[in-house]
Amino acid sequence: MTTPQDPLKTTQDSPVSKPLDHLRWDHRFTNRLPADPEKAPTRRRQVNGAAYSVAQPTPTAGPQTLCWSVEVAELLGLNREVCESLDFANVFSGNRVPEGAAPFAMVYGGHQFGNWAGQLGDGRAMALGEVLDTNGDHQTLQLKGAGPTPFSRTADGRAVLRSSIREFLCSEAMFHLGIPTTRALSLVATGDAVVRDMLYDGNPAPEPGAVVCRVAPSFTRFGNFQLPAARDDLGLLRQLVTVTLATDFPLIAGDTSLSDEDKVVAFFAEVAQRNAKLVVDWMRVGFVHGVLNTDNLSIIGVTIDYGPYGWLESFDPNWTPNTTDAQHRRYRYGAQPHIVGWNLAQLASALIPLAGGEKIGAARLQSELDKFGQQYGELFGHMMAERFGWGQPRETDVDVINEFFRVLSITETDYLLFCRHLGDIKVQDVDALTNEALIAPLLDAYYQADELRGDKLDQICAWIRQWAERVQSNQTENSLAIDSHIAVIKACNPRFVLRNWIAQEVIDAAELGDYSKIGTVLEVLRRPYDDQPGNEHYALRRPEWARNRVGSSMLSCSS
Repeated sequence: MTTPQDPLKTTQDSPVSKPLDHLRWDHRFTNRLPADPEKAPTRRRQVNGAAYSVAQPTPTAGPQTLCWSVEVAELLGLNREVCESLDFANVFSGNRVPEGAAPFAMVYGGHQFGNWAGQLGDGRAMALGEVLDTNGDHQTLQLKGAGPTPFSRTADGRAVLRSSIREFLCSEAMFHLGIPTTRALSLVATGDAVVRDMLYDGNPAPEPGAVVCRVAPSFTRFGNFQLPAARDDLGLLRQLVTVTLATDFPLIAGDTSLSDEDKVVAFFAEVAQRNAKLVVDWMRVGFVHGVLNTDNLSIIGVTIDYGPYGWLESFDPNWTPNTTDAQHRRYRYGAQPHIVGWNLAQLASALIPLAGGEKIGAARLQSELDKFGQQYGELFGHMMAERFGWGQPRETDVDVINEFFRVLSITETDYLLFCRHLGDIKVQDVDALTNEALIAPLLDAYYQADELRGDKLDQICAWIRQWAERVQSNQTENSLAIDSHIAVIKACNPRFVLRNWIAQEVIDAAELGDYSKIGTVLEVLRRPYDDQPGNEHYALRRPEWARNRVGSSMLSCSS
């Protein structure tokens, strides 16, 4: 990562030297699937019988690179000189389409807030195409905020700086947390104003615009399969499945022992398993996606579409960061496993015709769907045992885990700090400590520490003693050192995440022209499990100013 005090100073490119024209383009998606026959890249329309439409970025007034990810750049074979060039800003703002690129926008549908929404598609995102990275693997380069596509409906296809900063930082933060995600190569300011009504309250206002270049092996979503199934276009549905298997699930595609119907079932089973693992990771770090519509879940099991997401700071399983979801809280933290399962059911429904039909196919897919809950439960149990330094999970852990979530709600408690600071308790001393001494390493996790007395303190400390006894039992049983759990706890519970208030601090500074905090915070997020002396500020619980601050406590889909 790099960013100075001001936007990157772009060098004047040679009229001949354009390194980005030498990316190794290999357009598997568009070469193997049918295109929208109409070539008007911005005319809004229903697109039938096609997997994508030709797109064209809309030029911007004055692109400036604000930040870029060194790891993603290296993956694509781009050095610092290229990333600091004027051409880099031009290409990744949409001002220039490099040679060999073939911009397109995908068409898909989906359920939004539980209701079928019909055609959706890449309304303000368009892929430049697919390239081969330095490992020989395919990566799709997608610009978010580069202008309208046929799927923009009444919108302008642009993105504002605040949401683009959030997407750029969170994409990279999730990667460094070890959570599958789309990546972010660059954040480029456009020099254009974008009008948005942030709270949908009738007060639109101009905001600075920006474009993020997202990078992933595939941007295919559940909704890509739902739309042709809803339209009874089984030919296109079959093509999509065949190409997806060939490009993203080659082991299934190449298994000659499987029939075509078997492959569809195996494909669904793999998608379900990947997403079970993904949502366990979200729950571990307190990440709340905020808008888990079926079009926002990835076939390859990566986190996609960083809109109104948020981090669970004070523990509340009913919290949602999405103002649009404030009444029903469909996408609240505690409901995420259920919603992912519900979305998988919609994908299964779309695949029934290819899996053997209404009787056999539906039954086979339902059998795999039924495994999702069990898979999630087993993975969640393993994760909780690991985060507590317990070793392998035991059946008796369930009661202790349930009690853990209950004691977190006794008084306002920072979820991540509590889990992280468990590693600071000396388990060998627990029996000899008073409640006041026992709770001392965890005080940073409490918003109202003066409430830690009497029955509340007794209940919390009773759980801590249960936890410590389980740690010691595992150490004795496996002949482990008395402090062996500490490294395990710290490796599973991050010290640094993109807390909602931190993202807002970065946005506030950037909107005043100070872009340095983008790079500073990204650098911290690159080592989320390290203690990082000197960066303690970024590990603090939510400050009071952020409790009800728009943009920190809750967000809308407006960006």
